[in-house]
Amino acid sequence: MIKRTLYFGNPSYLSIKHAQLAVRLPEVESFVSSSVVENITEFKRDALATIPVEDIGIVVIDNPQITLTSGLLQALQENNVAVIICDYRHMPQSLLLPIEGNSIQQERYEAQLSASEPLKKQLWQQTISQKIKNQAAALESKTLPADYLIPLHRNVKSGDTDNCEATAAVYYWQTIFRHVNGFVRHREGPPPNNFLNYGYAILRATMARSIVAAGLLPTLGIFHKNRYNAYCLADDLMEPYRPYVDQIVHQMVEEMGITEDMTKEHKAVLLKIPAVDVTIDGEKSPLMIATQRTAVSIVKCFNGEQRKILYPEL
Repeated sequence: MIKRTLYFGNPSYLSIKHAQLAVRLPEVESFVSSSVVENITEFKRDALATIPVEDIGIVVIDNPQITLTSGLLQALQENNVAVIICDYRHMPQSLLLPIEGNSIQQERYEAQLSASEPLKKQLWQQTISQKIKNQAAALESKTLPADYLIPLHRNVKSGDTDNCEATAAVYYWQTIFRHVNGFVRHREGPPPNNFLNYGYAILRATMARSIVAAGLLPTLGIFHKNRYNAYCLADDLMEPYRPYVDQIVHQMVEEMGITEDMTKEHKAVLLKIPAVDVTIDGEKSPLMIATQRTAVSIVKCFNGEQRKILYPEL
């Protein structure tokens, strides 16, 4: 079952009640108490909503006037819900995940920690090859030229020693957003970089959640190494998924234009990323389910049960 992504952007009180996330909207309650309303019962019902915690995958908190109870946070973590906190710019800033996500976590930690460098280089080769292949497919889906990327994805070496990823990126970003005057992909760059950043943050949370559920350390990557990054493995495994976000942002730009600030409409589209259909191992499934299959497959690689990570094909 696909888990729900919940976004909270207005002042509210979030708590746990009978294994459900309970939402109280003080603005509606205030209106009820200060106005003459014919149907007070209906307004009170509008001020309170509940969602089963077991149905939730990701929660996005995007307002400094939102209050969460410790009981709710505990329930969310018990159900492996990723909680994203946004900053004053309304961009994802932090990610909360449970410490224990799998019953045989220690065993899987040990396999991950003991993975050899040759194995990690081979897994990175597969990751970058599939990323470039999916980038080519993303361009083709927009009737954009992709021939340059085909030999690159076929010739990625162990550990990507020739840095095919960077070579592909230069061509890819110049091509996919060539209708945006002067576009350069940079995290702090002008729009639509903000759309991409937001989409990647949702993707990263989805992947990190799947990694924890699989009993792995999200901090220990196969390629990414950064003493300040707690989600190196998530950043590794999400690479072939990025073109799905790029496709969505490309379509948003075409249909909705570019704005300096993200609107509710922009966020509504990007928050659906975990539910986007992808094809993995010849089958269609929601992206959130695919990330779980990817995480389980790398567990098998660490355990010596298989030699290939399972990634989606765009």
